[in-house]
Amino acid sequence: MKNTVGVLFCLYGCLWVACQSEPKEISVKEIRNGSNSDLVRNPVTADGTADTTQMARLTFEETEYDFGEVKEGDVVEHTFKFTNSGKTPLLISNARSSCGCTVPEWPTEPIKPGESGVISAKFNTAGRTGLQKKLIYVTANSLPSQTSILLKGQVK
Repeated sequence: MKNTVGVLFCLYGCLWVACQSEPKEISVKEIRNGSNSDLVRNPVTADGTADTTQMARLTFEETEYDFGEVKEGDVVEHTFKFTNSGKTPLLISNARSSCGCTVPEWPTEPIKPGESGVISAKFNTAGRTGLQKKLIYVTANSLPSQTSILLKGQVK
């Protein structure tokens, strides 16, 4: 292993010397095989091609729910069902809405390939009238990494 030495001079005639070890090199093969747990799997490889075949995929039965017409003050609830149609476990890291009046809930445990789960959303219509469209952004270790689902309807 090589060491590097750096010399720094300050304005007042000071001299600082610092030694630093070079980081251990990791081969592309080690990265592709996932033998280094410190690295995050990235679908883009060193040779520039994309390896997306092994990633998790979040597939919703429906990405949009029209709740129709409701009275102002009602709470609209809907469950969006999804399946991991990829080849690795799906882990949802976050689900956030475009508005504080909409609260999503999502599974925190990994969803195995072929298994299903749900994201529940509650929309409080208090103080809201007219056409409403509330997006929920789901972030996961999937391709694509962010997916959006939509609650929409009319509040009277």
